[in-house]
Amino acid sequence: MSAIVEPMSPKKALIMETMMDENDQQDKMKIQDDESLREEQLLESNLGSSERGENELEPVLQEPNLYIICPGRSDLVLCEPFISTPKDCLFTLKEASKYKLKFSFIVSNNGVSGLKYINTTWKSGVRVDKTQVMLGNFEPRKDPYVYELEEDVTPSGVFARGVYTTRTQVIDEKERSYMDIKYYFDIQKQWPNQSS
Repeated sequence: MSAIVEPMSPKKALIMETMMDENDQQDKMKIQDDESLREEQLLESNLGSSERGENELEPVLQEPNLYIICPGRSDLVLCEPFISTPKDCLFTLKEASKYKLKFSFIVSNNGVSGLKYINTTWKSGVRVDKTQVMLGNFEPRKDPYVYELEEDVTPSGVFARGVYTTRTQVIDEKERSYMDIKYYFDIQKQWPNQSS
């Protein structure tokens, strides 16, 4: 069976061609609208992120200092930069003596959330202590914040004496580091410059 094809009149052909042109134009307009929409969304997202970026400056901890406070002794202040080696300990503590750690720092640019103190101590390559303390949230201000930890006692006895290695870190909830220092200290039977 063969199909019968009628010749198209010029008027019908013109109508068909016009309809096809209109469909092509609508498709082109739709594509242009889609592209314009995508460009507009991209521009808005870029503007939004740059505006957020301007408002979300990285917090800065200025002048971070770590104090070691022992009753009856001058405060020891650890502030960077310093050089500490096992043969050149930064300080000496007496065994079985009370001490307390204190931090001071200034927050600028933006608030810092979830500030945490981590102190890890080793003796002869073996970890003997790891302390983590949540310090809290701090807003920017010109005056320094001061935070004191609870009082503690140095270990005592023959096996407690000797050189210790300590790494002290202060980080926030986003794992940004504000202080990361490593130093050596010594625990002895007596305070330095004292006779037994």
